[in-house]
Amino acid sequence: MANKGYTPSFPSEIISEGKVKVLVPKLESYGVVPSDYAPSKAPVFYNPVMEFNRDITVLAFKAYQHIIKQEISICEPLTSQGVRGIRFAAEIEGVKRVLLSDINDHAYELANYNIKLNHLEDKITLKHKDANCILACNAAPKNRFDIIDIDPFGTPVPYLDSAFRALKNKGLLAVTATDLAPLCGVHSKACVRKYGGKPLRTEYCHELAVRLLAGCMVAVAAQHGIGVRFLFSHSSDHYIRVYAQIDYGCKRADESLKNRGYILHCFDCLHRETVRQPFSSLKCPECGAKMDYAGPLWIGAIADPAFIGQVIVENQSTAFKNTAKITKLLTQIKAEVTAPATYFVLDRLSGKLNVPTPSIQTILTALCNAGYQAVPTHFNTRGIKVNASAQTVQSLLKGMDASN
Repeated sequence: MANKGYTPSFPSEIISEGKVKVLVPKLESYGVVPSDYAPSKAPVFYNPVMEFNRDITVLAFKAYQHIIKQEISICEPLTSQGVRGIRFAAEIEGVKRVLLSDINDHAYELANYNIKLNHLEDKITLKHKDANCILACNAAPKNRFDIIDIDPFGTPVPYLDSAFRALKNKGLLAVTATDLAPLCGVHSKACVRKYGGKPLRTEYCHELAVRLLAGCMVAVAAQHGIGVRFLFSHSSDHYIRVYAQIDYGCKRADESLKNRGYILHCFDCLHRETVRQPFSSLKCPECGAKMDYAGPLWIGAIADPAFIGQVIVENQSTAFKNTAKITKLLTQIKAEVTAPATYFVLDRLSGKLNVPTPSIQTILTALCNAGYQAVPTHFNTRGIKVNASAQTVQSLLKGMDASN
């Protein structure tokens, strides 16, 4: 039974999400609308927009548990009102223990109430501690977790070091970043400070954001002799999300570091390329202009086809109100897994050339007929990934305009 003696000191309401019910702040009492993400408006942070994120997380953890075929332990050290961790315990088979923690007094009390409301006291342990403290306290080999979920407001970087140390070998680290302004190049210096890489304000900045976060994770993990493989990542709404499986061993760490590099970009002709080693020249090979760069960042694969396939299987047997949206996202990501890094945005290209913008399907068909691999991308509804040069894509667009 829930603690009948607990009465929150702020306006609240019971909501249903997935298979659970939780007490959360009544956001309308604080003038909060879905586009607001400021946690200070309510005494305990709760964002209904992130239900989509939580749904996908449940599916991804189910897929991971299916692949490793053993009982799993999960830690969510920034639990707030507890809805994420409570859903993990209630909806994922094979979860033997879930450790939740929050340093905020109101959050701790609310999460404690919600655990009891869902009768999960036997499976969930709740602590009232700082996130890094709770992770550090579980860094001993016998205490480590199979999965750690870092879902902060803002940057996850302050928690990465302690999270990697608290993960078992082959464990899964899921990380959210909502500070897209630095990652997308609006505040470049902040990005360099936090993530150790230089961003760029390009049309494909959301993919750069994922790669900057991934590159930062690899660098932090390598300090502990840990290699990283990225199983799944996506950009949705106001955040990016990365799922990484770790592998103990200095050789694994060295191999991961080899996939950190740079993306060079020409703002004149929109040429872009990836390089692993520091570059000796920034002269664009297509138009001769001086190029800019982003990085160091991750230039390897940001998703694994087999893992995405298993997430799709889990989604097919699960009914969420976001299922249709999730299906579309997973289908797009699976199709673009093997596509080159970065993407072209049709409106950007057409505007540069002063030609009408064709439909996505029209340009994809034309590129495929010309012998290129071309797919849409989930990063941008008007974006395409293609193994063709910027000049080739622009020439094709010009030709399509001339034929009309």
